[in-house]
Amino acid sequence: MKEADIVRAILEFLKTVPRCFYWKEHGGMYGRAGIPDIIACIEGRFYGFEVKTDTGVATGLQKATIRKINKAGGKALVVRSVADVKAAIGC
Repeated sequence: MKEADIVRAILEFLKTVPRCFYWKEHGGMYGRAGIPDIIACIEGRFYGFEVKTDTGVATGLQKATIRKINKAGGKALVVRSVADVKAAIGC
């Protein structure tokens, strides 16, 4: 499965989650490098989901950003499926 397919499935799932605001972060010249692919606020809790395929690996910058988000009190992690997102948010 391609990363884009996983992202699409996660976004479809997040549409069904009550009290959830989310967006897909788009990279490029106007974005900030290392920001997780999907940002969500669910019931007042901040989440950053870095989406990877089964064989994908987060870059050093992505790992550093995940650590910074977690240190700041949010929850950020690498996810590979909707099931990973469900586990992260306690569904």
